[in-house]
Amino acid sequence: MLIDKVEVILKGGDGGHGRVSFVKIGRGPDGGNGGDGGDLYVKASSDLTLLNQFSRVDEISAERGIDGGRNKKSGRRGDDLEVLLPVGTSIISKKTEEIVLELNVVGERKLLCEGGKGGRGNWEFRSSRNTTPMTAEKGKKGVERKVILNLKLIADFGLIGLPNSGKSSLLNELTNAKARIANYEFTTLSPNLGIFEKKVIADIPGLIEGASGGRGLGIGFLKHIEKVKMLIHCISSESQNPTEDYKVIRNELKSFNPEILTRKEIILITKSDLKKPFKLKGAIPVSIYDPDSLEKVKNLLHS
Repeated sequence: MLIDKVEVILKGGDGGHGRVSFVKIGRGPDGGNGGDGGDLYVKASSDLTLLNQFSRVDEISAERGIDGGRNKKSGRRGDDLEVLLPVGTSIISKKTEEIVLELNVVGERKLLCEGGKGGRGNWEFRSSRNTTPMTAEKGKKGVERKVILNLKLIADFGLIGLPNSGKSSLLNELTNAKARIANYEFTTLSPNLGIFEKKVIADIPGLIEGASGGRGLGIGFLKHIEKVKMLIHCISSESQNPTEDYKVIRNELKSFNPEILTRKEIILITKSDLKKPFKLKGAIPVSIYDPDSLEKVKNLLHS
């Protein structure tokens, strides 16, 4: 199952504490400084399942700085932490609900949480008036962010349509995907992905009338259509009213985000082997059991 939204605490490492120590009791302070905490970076990956790593983890932190030692020895700086996130992830502040940053290009790496500065040891506090300082600083806390990680798929093609419109079956035939198939509503409970000629096809779970208002599976999956480059609209040949089916989906897209309707669109009449395909302007009949019809679809995706 693809997890596309999680809440998590991301944190830079805390700074190490400064040390109080002396060469000899009452003489010569030699306490070293604590090391800085590690920084936490996020990096975009092409692995769209990476939010699954947070299913049992609610906090991730970079390494804490090491405390200062004797003989004026500073503690080691904490190691930086790089958290891989799926490309298309928005990092949203839980407190303000504002987007902190977005990862839209595979490989881009951004600093999210700085580590805390290490505290000074008592060696740093020596003076002519205070030759035996008994104090040292504690390390500063690393930057902590309570965030929502929200993934919107960045796919080349988005398969859309009402439940049981044949999207998952088509995805399986066009790509190496192994989407579950059955004849009941909402078979697809999360977006399925497949690769066609190095391009990503996303099977968006079946929409219904009122989805943009939260009905059925609601807008949880509509968001994944926002960034696809081309829509592949599937209408089953078994439909009693194909024109109305088409309008239902288009109206939901319009209600959710009118800009989506400006995307290029291919209309497919699926399951054409079960029933003589109806006529719908611009629509192309296709069946997973008809290699010639599948080839036509592949040619369209190439263009």
